[in-house]
Amino acid sequence: MDEAGAYPFASHQEFGVHLRACIERSVASLHMFDPDFSVFPLGASEVDALLRAFLKTGGHLRIAMHQTAHIERNCPRFLRLLEDYSHRIECRVTGRKLQQLTDSFCIGDEVNIVRRFHSDHMRGEAAFKMPQSAEISAERFRGIWAESLPGLHATTTGL
Repeated sequence: MDEAGAYPFASHQEFGVHLRACIERSVASLHMFDPDFSVFPLGASEVDALLRAFLKTGGHLRIAMHQTAHIERNCPRFLRLLEDYSHRIECRVTGRKLQQLTDSFCIGDEVNIVRRFHSDHMRGEAAFKMPQSAEISAERFRGIWAESLPGLHATTTGL
């Protein structure tokens, strides 16, 4: 996967491998959207280490979701990461009119993408060094971001 190309996947394991590769390849930005991030391994120690390395070198992470409950209950590593790098991580929650969105993706530097076609299924595609593959989802993320409100803060008071 070091070369440009598209890689279809259909399992949780393949999704995790591609997601880690997307994070590892990213330098400046990671934009993620999922209804609740229950499939994303945000609580895994390996993903935590990759995200910390990304953020430590100046990267910015933006995540948008419908519900924060899964992350709040099951991803203490991610919550610590949010606390440690609150100046480099932004989290937003969608409003009622976006609740019907069911896709799921992670875009790295707008040239790499891991996309599940529907959040209820693991079938999807990863594309690396292919900006044209990430273009539509990047535009979609900008729209979601603009319509969402701040959520999932580093502290319980939101400070």
